[in-house]
Amino acid sequence: MNRENEIAACVERALDTYFQDLDGETPTGIYDMVLACVEQPLIEKILHFSQGNQTRAAEYLGINRNTLRKKMAQYGIE
Repeated sequence: MNRENEIAACVERALDTYFQDLDGETPTGIYDMVLACVEQPLIEKILHFSQGNQTRAAEYLGINRNTLRKKMAQYGIE
């Protein structure tokens, strides 16, 4: 299994657990919830990997540096 499939499988298992734990409640905002759960640690890891170099981190992520800075502010990442 390649890394992308491992990540997808992990998200799938987490969502299975989430749906089981709903106990009849109607889910809302799942997309934003999953994005926030994945995006914050992703950005933190990439910043660590790039030794805090935001330009390099943005390149690794395939996003604009300004977008990275906005997301860092959104999640309180310094």
